[in-house]
Amino acid sequence: MAVPFVKLFANLVGAGLVVNKTNGAGLGYGSGAGGTVTQITSAATSVELNKHCGRITTVALTTAAAGEEVFVVANSKVDADDVIAVSTTYAGAGTPIVNVKGVGAGAFSIVITNLHASTALDAVMVINFAVIKSATA
Repeated sequence: MAVPFVKLFANLVGAGLVVNKTNGAGLGYGSGAGGTVTQITSAATSVELNKHCGRITTVALTTAAAGEEVFVVANSKVDADDVIAVSTTYAGAGTPIVNVKGVGAGAFSIVITNLHASTALDAVMVINFAVIKSATA
């Protein structure tokens, strides 16, 4: 039997994983739920961060115009039905977008695409992510 959303939310709040901030600061994960990791070697190098949310700092990207980079994020908190929300901070050249593909038990892949027609990416990117627990039944 599926757990009603209200009970699920109450359990997450009780565990300190989700914080309902009544001061207008919004809804999000509580202290200790997140972490950080820095990619090494190349933009295709996998990272591991076993947290519900976090920040990934990439290597200095050199993705060509209209090019793509894909890397795996190993994360034991992720189930196959989960939704991974991502956003990025990037101050270099080019026009990057970030999305997620291949969500599975224990991992997901991040795709960095350079939409610029002629300029390569040329800086470090910070990618924020949050795991949104989901179910199909």
